[in-house]
Amino acid sequence: MIEKKITIANETGFHARPASLFVKEATQGKSEVFIILDDKEINAKSMIGLLSLGAGKGTELTLRVDGEDEVELINKLADFIVNMD
Repeated sequence: MIEKKITIANETGFHARPASLFVKEATQGKSEVFIILDDKEINAKSMIGLLSLGAGKGTELTLRVDGEDEVELINKLADFIVNMD
């Protein structure tokens, strides 16, 4: 299991379009993926879970990935969050 802290930089945060694209990327991996924000931990392969965070610009979250492709997947997903628009 590995974790990485990431700050959302885009103006609108995780709204519907980037959230759906993120879930698509996350589900392509074999590992379990979670996002932790404050006291909430959600399955990052769940669109509803991701939107329920209400993560906007400047939000710092923790990405946790656990499984056989965790290193590749965490880097791919972290890059997606940093560069999402």
